[in-house]
Amino acid sequence: MIKATIKDIQNIDNLNIVKFDFYDTTLTMMSLELNDSVRVGTKAKLAIKPTHVAVAKNLSGELSYSNQLKAKVTSIENGKLLSSIKLKYFDTIIESIITSSSSKRMNLHVKDDVIVLIKASELSISEICDD
Repeated sequence: MIKATIKDIQNIDNLNIVKFDFYDTTLTMMSLELNDSVRVGTKAKLAIKPTHVAVAKNLSGELSYSNQLKAKVTSIENGKLLSSIKLKYFDTIIESIITSSSSKRMNLHVKDDVIVLIKASELSISEICDD
């Protein structure tokens, strides 16, 4: 679970782009509907499905992914078809589920530095926090 502070909301018609502060990094979320409790300055818990978290190693070039976080691999569980990769960004653990063949092809190891990639359309607010 990612806990971040809402720092900007842009909207046109029914489309909303919400920007969050997450350890001095901006995360961007695209949403069609927003609850009235979603306001600038509010803290929120953000959700992302592990199957929607991509991992890049030795990345170069430009990508359209709005959310790119430099993280460290903390654990790898390779199954027959899928691999669960746990990634640490500051004190937050983010899970990525990728194919085992991708994990092996990328030669991923614990302590590797990687880039976590999350599309803005895949990030969602799971809870607004009062604290």
